[in-house]
Amino acid sequence: MKWNLFNKQMSRRQFCKLCLYSGATMAVSPLIMDLFNTSVQANENNAGMGFINTKEAMYYEKIDEKTIQCHLCPRNCVLSDGMRGFCRAREPKGGKHYSLVYGNPTAVHVDPIEKKPLFHFLPATTAFSIATAGCNFRCKYCQNWQISQYGPEETVNDYMPPEDVARQAKSYNCPTIAYTYTEPSIFYEYMLDTAKIAKIQGIRNMYHSNGSLNPEPAEELSLYLDAADIDLKGFTQEFYSSVCEGYLEAVLNTLKILKKNKVWLEITNLVIPTLNDDFGEIREMCVWIKENLGPDTPVHFSRFVPQYKLTNLYATPVSTIEKAREIAMAAGLNFVYIGNVPGNLAESTYCPKCKKPVIRRVGYAVLEINLDSQGRSKCCGYPIPGVWS
Repeated sequence: MKWNLFNKQMSRRQFCKLCLYSGATMAVSPLIMDLFNTSVQANENNAGMGFINTKEAMYYEKIDEKTIQCHLCPRNCVLSDGMRGFCRAREPKGGKHYSLVYGNPTAVHVDPIEKKPLFHFLPATTAFSIATAGCNFRCKYCQNWQISQYGPEETVNDYMPPEDVARQAKSYNCPTIAYTYTEPSIFYEYMLDTAKIAKIQGIRNMYHSNGSLNPEPAEELSLYLDAADIDLKGFTQEFYSSVCEGYLEAVLNTLKILKKNKVWLEITNLVIPTLNDDFGEIREMCVWIKENLGPDTPVHFSRFVPQYKLTNLYATPVSTIEKAREIAMAAGLNFVYIGNVPGNLAESTYCPKCKKPVIRRVGYAVLEINLDSQGRSKCCGYPIPGVWS
């Protein structure tokens, strides 16, 4: 016997898994991953270790016959023939700069949009998600380090050009393509060309990024984006330097550009014990978000679990995450969520006026939507900001 839940057919076993998960703690969180994540094999004949497909890069200047300067991200790498960019995904040859990850993703999945996380954008739908090898950060806690901290010659890649990404998204009935997992900015040309094709075909584009992009490419990309979730990893340059090898000011500038260009924007902050869990800094960050992006910008505080190079730390206490949410709400943010704590009531969306749940969630599962076709609370008629149809 099959049950139809969220427009998905599932077996009795899967249904029982969801029921168990909905009342469980963090210990059984992999169950929801098993239920909703779908791996996609692009083309077995083209899959292979170290498969590379190149295209001339955008946003660089030629310095001499063998040297260029990349202007895609704030690192502005100066590179000569034989050198690889900090992102591991770009290199020059003969005075030209090339992307090594154009159309050769190393990860292709169908995910719930809630996994990105996006909570105010087409809830209970799926996103066709792609990523290539490489990243322009070195986060010590990266959960995808097996692909983000390697070059494309060191990963198993498929050949999937932009038109195929759009075709696959349609074949899996995904209304959105998500550029995610690693840092999408490092496969900028691939992402941009895919987004252009998708937009023509009525498919939405979603960007999950560390936000480290120079203003000009950020402006161009934003013309083709429908939504973005930016990881605001901390609120001091010291944290960005020591833990991520990144630049806070560049991230804040990207957030402003996305907001200005009317891309639906949500923010994720992974709260890490002893590193970025200072409540004063969290308060400063929330005030900045309210003043620069608006009080209706959804913010996701996510619980850190030890991994990669930070296995010496302990998991973030749930009380710390809940205190961060209290601070954000007190600072005037209307939609603040708790992530990586399955079953927490702050996974759901509440109406700021009547305080009733308008979207009930457990993990990535949407259990109930109490919004009308215009995105207003069915209880009191208050309009909930977001993209609902």
